[in-house]
Amino acid sequence: MVTLLYFAWVREMVGTDSETLTLPAEATTVAALLDWLATRSPGHDAALADRSRIRVAVDQQFAAPDTPLHNPREIAIFPPVTGG
Repeated sequence: MVTLLYFAWVREMVGTDSETLTLPAEATTVAALLDWLATRSPGHDAALADRSRIRVAVDQQFAAPDTPLHNPREIAIFPPVTGG
């Protein structure tokens, strides 16, 4: 089981701040996970439609789309963070 955390407007569009679920076999990379998540609901699809607006952290480490998923415990999905 993995805990998915959603932040900011991603959370609002998905409709929850977290989910705990079993990843499907095809979710072997971050990109494949996002593809699969987009099929879960219209909110997921809308939130993940523009991948340039999404950042992902796997077990609290920033992850690229091609990052492999090897039994992660936590995956966070959030908009880009800016500082000031």
